Amino acid sequence: MPISAPKPCGHPGCGVLVRDGTSRCPKHPKPAWAKPVKATKRITGRRLQRMRADLFQRDPLCAECRRHGRVTLATQRDHIKPLAEGGADDETNEQGLCDDCHEEKSLAEALRGRRRSAG
Repeated sequence: MPISAPKPCGHPGCGVLVRDGTSRCPKHPKPAWAKPVKATKRITGRRLQRMRADLFQRDPLCAECRRHGRVTLATQRDHIKPLAEGGADDETNEQGLCDDCHEEKSLAEALRGRRRSAG
C-alpha cells in the first residue's frame, strides 16, 4: 500500500509516477551533497571575528546598496567570489553587505550551485 499519493519524479523531463513517498524514481535518485574538492577552507573563530571587525571598521556600508545609490550599514561579511566557486577567504575577496542584499546574493549563489550539480 502506498505511503502517499503518486506524484511525478522530480528529475527534469521525467514523468514516471513515484508511489513510495520520495521525490524521485529509482532511475533518477537524488544525488548526495558533497563539498567540492576545490572549495576553499573557511576561516573560523577569533581570526574570523577580527577580520569581520576590520572589514566593518574599514568600510561600514553595504557595498551593493552603495552601487545602487543607497546608504545602508553592512551587517554581513560576504565573499565576493563564493568559496564554493574557488574564491579566497581573505580581505581581497570580502565585502560588507546588509542582511537583505546578502540574502538575495546567497539565493542566487545557491541557484547557480543547483544548476551546476544538475548539469
